[in-house]
Amino acid sequence: MTNERVATDTDHTSDVSRADAEAAVRTLIRWAGDDPAREGLLDTPSRVVRSYEEFFSGYAQDPAEILSRTFSEVDGYDEMIVMTDIRFESHCEHHMVPIIGKAHVGYLPDRRVVGISKLARLVEIYAKRLQIQEKMTVQIADTLHSVLQPKGVAVVIEASHQCMTTRGVHKPGVGLVTSRMLGAFRKDASTRREFLAIVGMSAGNVLPNT
Repeated sequence: MTNERVATDTDHTSDVSRADAEAAVRTLIRWAGDDPAREGLLDTPSRVVRSYEEFFSGYAQDPAEILSRTFSEVDGYDEMIVMTDIRFESHCEHHMVPIIGKAHVGYLPDRRVVGISKLARLVEIYAKRLQIQEKMTVQIADTLHSVLQPKGVAVVIEASHQCMTTRGVHKPGVGLVTSRMLGAFRKDASTRREFLAIVGMSAGNVLPNT
């Protein structure tokens, strides 16, 4: 027996069935000008719904629970812990197109540390929702700060948004950088500079009050 989660009609939304979701995809196909009954599109609604279950799986997970198991036997370690280049794929809540980027997450422990995979899981949970980058940055930092209660938390996210690279202003190659500094990372410029040096960024590019 495995612990793999089985998708059901009630995943993601309790009042919309899988059949309703697939019907909505067929409507969009017709609106776009194609025939959902033609051979190449017959299975598209089912595939799209399965994709959405993966894209938005973060709604079914509790980020605080992911961080609930911590470790205190660290032999007095009190320097910052930083995980860099956590790749993620999210979707813009305004146009539902991909946001692709990487997150850098750091914290100064106060007696307790969390398993390193949990930092990546925290990013993944919030990425697998409809998002804007600014909100996602705050959610990751604030959850880590609230649950772990460290001396400080720092989060920097760099991402490319297809809502402006493949539509609208069509500006490929541009990226957005957001950050949130809490506790020691906000108050102490040297701590903030050390974190930014580790993640390979200039302190001038990330303001302390963001």
